[in-house]
Amino acid sequence: MAKPPLTTIQLIDEFGPTPQYDPPGGWQYAGEPDKLVATHCCFCGQQCGINLKVKDNRVIGFEPREEFPFNRGKLCPKGVKRYMQNEHPDRLLHPMKRTDHGFHKISWDEALNSTVSEIKRIQKEYGKDAFAMLSGVSLSNEKSYFVGKFARVALQTANLDYNGRLCMVSAGTGNKKAFGIDRAANYWDDIPLADVIIVTGANVAECAPITTDYIWRARDRGAKLIMIDPRVTPLARTADLHLPVRPGGDTALMNGILHVVIERGWVDQHFIDNYTSGYAELKEMVGKYTPEVAAELSGVPAELIVRAAEMWGPAKTSFLLHARGIEHHSKGVENVLSCINLVLATGRIGRPGCGYGTITGQGNGQGGREHGHKCDQLPGNRDIENPAHREYISKVWQIAESEMPHKGLTAQEIIEHMHSGEIKGLLSLCFNPVVSLPDANFTKAAFDRLDHYTIIDFFLSETARHADIVLPGSLHEEDEGTSTSAEGRVIRIRKAVDCPGEARIDWHILKDIAERLDRGKYFDYKESEDIFNELRVASKGGTADYYGITYDKIEKTMGVFWPCPELDHSGTPRLFEDNIFFTPDKKAHFNAVEHRPPVEVPDEEYPVVLTTGRVVSQYLSGTQTRRIGGLLDQYPEPRVELHPALAASLGISKGDWVKVETRRGEVTMESMIVTTIREDTIFIPYHWADNKSANLLTIRALDPVSKIPEFKACACRVSRVERPITLIATVDRCT
Repeated sequence: MAKPPLTTIQLIDEFGPTPQYDPPGGWQYAGEPDKLVATHCCFCGQQCGINLKVKDNRVIGFEPREEFPFNRGKLCPKGVKRYMQNEHPDRLLHPMKRTDHGFHKISWDEALNSTVSEIKRIQKEYGKDAFAMLSGVSLSNEKSYFVGKFARVALQTANLDYNGRLCMVSAGTGNKKAFGIDRAANYWDDIPLADVIIVTGANVAECAPITTDYIWRARDRGAKLIMIDPRVTPLARTADLHLPVRPGGDTALMNGILHVVIERGWVDQHFIDNYTSGYAELKEMVGKYTPEVAAELSGVPAELIVRAAEMWGPAKTSFLLHARGIEHHSKGVENVLSCINLVLATGRIGRPGCGYGTITGQGNGQGGREHGHKCDQLPGNRDIENPAHREYISKVWQIAESEMPHKGLTAQEIIEHMHSGEIKGLLSLCFNPVVSLPDANFTKAAFDRLDHYTIIDFFLSETARHADIVLPGSLHEEDEGTSTSAEGRVIRIRKAVDCPGEARIDWHILKDIAERLDRGKYFDYKESEDIFNELRVASKGGTADYYGITYDKIEKTMGVFWPCPELDHSGTPRLFEDNIFFTPDKKAHFNAVEHRPPVEVPDEEYPVVLTTGRVVSQYLSGTQTRRIGGLLDQYPEPRVELHPALAASLGISKGDWVKVETRRGEVTMESMIVTTIREDTIFIPYHWADNKSANLLTIRALDPVSKIPEFKACACRVSRVERPITLIATVDRCT
């Protein structure tokens, strides 16, 4: 039976007035903190070093951590404010259950017993896989590993996936196809050594600001910068060349650049002949992507395609970076492979200043996709369908191989099966699908059709409003652990404070559920380091090999790059230095990929392209950053960016309110008329919820291999409307 989500007003009515908390960093905390805790930012895959100031078991501020080698004390706006969520009055402090009149406080025993009772009932009646699990990828490596094991061993379900499905899976899939390993090929110290840098589908200045510093250091020594994006993002404004690709035209564009590189003889034939496979097929296919053909398909003028090739082709060193702009497509894997083809054809990989990197978006987007909380993956980036991999992990977990579930559904497929009634129950951890998945109305309906839903989180997210049981979990700074940065550097997360109220560390909650499911003997951990040491063994021999990494080693070296197969191994900052790859034949593989249009293209009814993305002050679904006043002030509401020519054709002036409609939904927002976007495209940031959600508009089309949704391209129409009288208020914030 459908259950409407509880609103903020219902929650306030139930609990009475919001309790008053002293904001962190106020005058009452003047003076020296009790301690400084050297740890890392909880936002984005850069994982910058930061020192948290702690007083009376509260995080009251920060100091730069100048000794940490990646960011050397520098932080972006989110990093500077990240500590302010710690004392927010919205923090979940006790378990709650849903009633017809709001959420009621309950005991931990009642909350856990109710959850376990429903797990047992649903699985007995409908089968093990009728109960699914979704988790976040900003979790520590220890929690990610625990979740993967918990789902398979405690819940005994195949249907586990994570919100990295919305982030890095196309990049990871492409990397494994080409290189046999899913990691950036280089550490970031190679970027300043490059003579030419291509950044495609990545608004680096806003989404990964510290990476901008590495690019500028390259430019200080004369490097050329090519930016590829439908928008002239901040870094593109100073680039040597900007290629304004039409959303969905990325593969055609890269094929066009490679066509010119091959035609002009700028390939590294020795590298191709000795260390790669598949080049002949690629060369034949790319032959038809002349600059003129590529221009027609990509929307980038032919002369700019030639100019990009002329900059990249003859260079002695080069670096290519990409992110979600090319990956959030129904052909995201193909877009990634087209970029890798260009890198391999010129042989500039595995050397100082010569490389390729994927800009990881989420807090532990790299480590979180390595140790088993993907539906098709086991620890060490092993394949859950590989018999040898299954046998090895079964022994580590001390279960029979026959007990281990096989490959399950991906995140969006789990939602589809919730909607159809095939999945009856769900447990989630730090994942907000109602905001972050496409076609939000469909997603909400799917949650309302569940028999039971338990969520573990630290704020009541928009998705948590649909829950039957809410369990208060832990923040980043409330547990020990490790994380892995975009570079592949494994770093230490240090506990700074205890959980407030009755909130508990996430993996402690899962351990209690496992015990109530009579599977507790498989989770006999006393502290996070116990989990990490088992992770090390489980990853040994896999491509993501952490065996030689220990907490002590990380402490002494400020991070260790994987793979690190032995205790006396120093780690691997730069992959492929010996031109040996991780594929079965030890060669890098070219992949001939043709251009395919997006699933939904503009037509007479919906003539404009919608693309979505981030802004500098917000993170993911906004559950954390929309509660921090200083960040919200930088970008208080989502706005629709559109070009003056498009605006004029629609009778829209600066500051007008517009309605954007697709075949799935509509939003009404203020217009932002800019010359920094293609005339046929509009842009909406996706960090907001309810009637401000960009994902009311987006399409549920998936990449057939990575199963990532096509967030970056769908057809829409835009019209001027009167300013709405009321809008749903943004969540309470900490100023």
